[in-house]
Amino acid sequence: MRALVTGSTGFLGQHLVRELLAHGYAVTALVRTFERTRALPRGVRAFPADITQPEALRGCLAGVDVVFHLAAVPLVGVKAPDRARVLRINVDGTRNVLAQAAAAGVGRIVHVSSLAVYGHTAGRLVDETYRPGSVAFQGEAQRTQHLAHFQAAAPLQASGAPVIIACLGALYGPGDRSGLARLLRRHARRQLPVLIGPDNARSWTLAADAAAGLRLAAERGRLGEVYHLAGPAHTWRAFLEACAQASGAPPPWLWLPSRLAAVGAQLLARPAPHWAERLRSVAGITYLGRADKAAQELGWHARLLAEGLPSTFDWLKET
Repeated sequence: MRALVTGSTGFLGQHLVRELLAHGYAVTALVRTFERTRALPRGVRAFPADITQPEALRGCLAGVDVVFHLAAVPLVGVKAPDRARVLRINVDGTRNVLAQAAAAGVGRIVHVSSLAVYGHTAGRLVDETYRPGSVAFQGEAQRTQHLAHFQAAAPLQASGAPVIIACLGALYGPGDRSGLARLLRRHARRQLPVLIGPDNARSWTLAADAAAGLRLAAERGRLGEVYHLAGPAHTWRAFLEACAQASGAPPPWLWLPSRLAAVGAQLLARPAPHWAERLRSVAGITYLGRADKAAQELGWHARLLAEGLPSTFDWLKET
């Protein structure tokens, strides 16, 4: 099986490339520059292209059996000068990759989305039939991922393109370089006495499990369907308590209420909108989903925090 992976050098992309190689796939990694090939394992073919330029994609799709589209900007706290770039990559780039793959006759196309595209779920674990009304977006990356899902990928599905959408929970695990990883590193060093938003909640998903789920979606998923690859749902407080069990470091001893983040976001909306974004994302927000469909149709299961966090902290201590 020949696979093309966009976003192959990112956190999840590196896990997916390893997952595919371990299962006998021939992998081509779409990269922006050859410098990025340093992050790729041996045996992976690199193809430099910009996903915002549709004509640049045509040369890499010949003979490909499955495309995994992971490339996106997930940044929380997008500054005003970067908004146009985020829109181009997340929305135009998604439309380009999926449309070009369909036009080239690729048999299966897996688009990676997020539970955050549904907006705040108000504590509910939603399934794939859930359709949000008007969504109050916490940030620009979330807004553009919502557009990529509902205005690029879903319409292509409806037109008959062989697209499968996988909505992921909040990712963690070895190899993470995000703000979450920096926070966990501070926790492991006993430098996180105070945190805000104990009632924020996510479906915590180990990156290696998400990568396995994407492969299973390509192999077993029904075309035109959406699958939630959502790990166990926990509040921030419960997540940090599980981190304490795995790391041996104490959890935060003081939790500031989420309403303080909401107030701060309002105050900073004009003078520092990127900081307002960050505060809105922890103002009592839940992005929660059920993975029953993925379990039944794909045979996918997510590990518990007690199973996934030890390897995460082992990696953090080594790097």
